[in-house]
Amino acid sequence: MLSLLAVAALLAAPAAPPADLVLVSARIWTGDPARPEAQALAVRGDRIVAVGTDSEIGALKGPKTVVVDGRGRRVVPGFIDCHTHMSGAGFDLLAVDLQHTKDPADFTRRVAAYAAKQPPGAWLTDGIWDQTQWTPPVLPTKALLDPATGDRPTCLSRQDGHMVVCNSLALRLAGVTAATPDPPGGVIVKDGNGEPTGVLKDAAADLVWKVRPPRTQAELAAALRTAMKNAARYGVTSVQDLPGGRGDVPAWAALRDRGELTLRVNYRPLLVDWPKARALQTSMKNDHWLRIGGVKAFMDGSLGSGTAAMFEGFTDEPGNRGVFAAEAIPLSSMEERISAADAAGLQVEVHAIGDRANHEILNIFERVEKANGPRDRRFRVEHVQHLRAADIPRFASLGVIASMQPYHAVDDGRWAEKRLGPERVKTSYAWRSLLDAKAILAFGSDYDVAPISPILGIAAAVTRRTIDGKNPGGWVPAQRIGVEEALRAYTVSAAYAAFEEKDKGSLAPGKLGDFVVLSADPLRVAPGEIEKIEVDATVVGGKTVYSR
Repeated sequence: MLSLLAVAALLAAPAAPPADLVLVSARIWTGDPARPEAQALAVRGDRIVAVGTDSEIGALKGPKTVVVDGRGRRVVPGFIDCHTHMSGAGFDLLAVDLQHTKDPADFTRRVAAYAAKQPPGAWLTDGIWDQTQWTPPVLPTKALLDPATGDRPTCLSRQDGHMVVCNSLALRLAGVTAATPDPPGGVIVKDGNGEPTGVLKDAAADLVWKVRPPRTQAELAAALRTAMKNAARYGVTSVQDLPGGRGDVPAWAALRDRGELTLRVNYRPLLVDWPKARALQTSMKNDHWLRIGGVKAFMDGSLGSGTAAMFEGFTDEPGNRGVFAAEAIPLSSMEERISAADAAGLQVEVHAIGDRANHEILNIFERVEKANGPRDRRFRVEHVQHLRAADIPRFASLGVIASMQPYHAVDDGRWAEKRLGPERVKTSYAWRSLLDAKAILAFGSDYDVAPISPILGIAAAVTRRTIDGKNPGGWVPAQRIGVEEALRAYTVSAAYAAFEEKDKGSLAPGKLGDFVVLSADPLRVAPGEIEKIEVDATVVGGKTVYSR
């Protein structure tokens, strides 16, 4: 029993200050094992101060408290996208839509209409295409661009970013001719007469990017604002952003310093620039809005471009086993850079698509860990699309995070089996197998290679129904996962993948006040209905940045 003195002390204790925002009458999936479900939460400043029932949280209301009525809707932690290219996405949103062209003629018409609105001599490098939407799915060539672009150098990327098509002017400015050899890690596609068709794969595209004038900071800021607005619409409150061009970090920092950020950015420069990345990490202002999180490298190209590094040739192109990226030639050079960056304390993530690329990067990670000694390093493989079965358990045993993009499976699943055959696809986008092997699975979009919507990503992970509607039961259905597993990959595990689990990923006292209100409950609707769910509100740090 309390003494009179203790009672008096309690009565005299100052009441907790009111919250700035309270959310009530909701169905909250917290992601916190200590309290998985709740009705309400309160935010003071930019942090959650309480999670509980309506009556518990009601005590924190004050005269100036913003009250959000959940109306029984599902609320989840703010979605974290583990893999974006925000500046590139913004530029593409501001340019011409070529992803949905019907055929080569439609492609040329759209490019011509867009080019006519641009200044004479302007470089046209924004707007992504996908030849698999055409029947037949032929690659575009400079012949489709030349009559449409005039005096404007043009080089347009396939949606995966691993292949571009350029007009004759851009090739001429880059010095690409019939005599130009393939650079290491790249392919210059040539016709039967040995002339460049305009298609450049992977490192070959660098020949053009080297002569394209850099973006201005004003252009980058406009692109990032556009991409952020789209992200908020889909409930993305944090991104782990990767280079989309030159000058991204100063542009992000300028937006942060002007108070314009509506999402949190964990930026990851390229591994080849790791000393600069380390210097940035220690010298720039790193806060919960913008920080340097690690470095990113490339092992290979992509399946769609035929440059994914495979142990065996592609089924539809037996002589082609893909290519290693230029920075991975020889593999020892990649290992040296990873070891140096790791020894400097940087987190390292590496793009790997093909089964051989994944196998070799796991080998490198294993050797680097032994050489540099134990620490909490959280190596990551980005994409992890095609694996040999023997490599699946190695992700868990080596502590390597599988950072994957579920929408890619329902897009590539339309044609991937033609490239790989029925056996190899059994371990393509192997989410179920990876989780069963106790690997940590973190999700993202690869925006704008794929839509940024986590809802579409969750639907893809749960159903694996391809976007052409031809696999209603799911493409390789044995690799489907549950809704809560997919939700965790976009929240709890996504935060862990960036060393941010103390601040993000779940809704608990002390965490940042980032959450999303959904129009329907993905945990209750039929799997086929998940993709129809919309984001009703996106809240970052207790401030609403989007409301439907």
